[in-house]
Amino acid sequence: MAMSEQTVTAIKSYQNQAQVLVKNYIIADPFIPYTSILAGLLACKVVYDLTQLISTFYFKAYNGLTTIQRMEWNNRGISTVHAIFITALSLYYVFWSDLFSDQQHTGPITFRSSWLSNFGLGVSVGYFLADLGMIFWLYPSLGGMEYVVHHSLSGIAVAYSMFSGEGQLYTYMVLISEVTTPEINMRWYLDTAGMKRSTAYLVNGVIIFFAWLIARILLFVYMFYHVYLHYDQVVEMHAIGYLLVFVVPFVLAIMNVMWFGKILKGLKKTLAKRQ
Repeated sequence: MAMSEQTVTAIKSYQNQAQVLVKNYIIADPFIPYTSILAGLLACKVVYDLTQLISTFYFKAYNGLTTIQRMEWNNRGISTVHAIFITALSLYYVFWSDLFSDQQHTGPITFRSSWLSNFGLGVSVGYFLADLGMIFWLYPSLGGMEYVVHHSLSGIAVAYSMFSGEGQLYTYMVLISEVTTPEINMRWYLDTAGMKRSTAYLVNGVIIFFAWLIARILLFVYMFYHVYLHYDQVVEMHAIGYLLVFVVPFVLAIMNVMWFGKILKGLKKTLAKRQ
């Protein structure tokens, strides 16, 4: 049955109002930091509930877990989804987008940003806030002080880059390291499900080793080299941004090397048991 002309007009009117709302408020530059953080927090809640719902019906091991283990299971679902989202966006901005290309003569790369780059960082800030809240709530079940330091430094650096528009290229470079999160979570899932001696656990361990080496060791070397090549632009940043570009990646790099040592040790132990 065809709609009346009055109904069509009303629908178009609502569509126009919605577009105005989105353009003037939700993705308007002054509001993006706040709407994106709220979007990140809301997404965390939605993913947590969906992980709980899906796991209840499709994973037998889930129903046999303790309350704390179930909460960690659900929380790792959040970090996995965030990691996939922010890794894809980071790879796009670092390697494919023209926004931070040296070929673009639109001012120093350290001061370039867009509404999408700001929105992506805001979503990550929302995630870090949600995850920190979970860590403190269940401390130390979801991680010790090293996780608090890691998330706090990451959250502060990402938030500063979003609000100031400075150093977003280097922020996205560091966020590429989130590509290792799904594999780390998978190792925990397999271990919790009693599959530590499975082939899947071994293969996942090997993937973790190479992903960590590339994304959390070599990529950081590349980032510092990039900073060295563009130091004349980095030095133009505000003192806070300048410090964050050096201090946060340096601290995270040290933590990555320490964790990499544990990963290497664990992989050797697993391979030894296989022989």
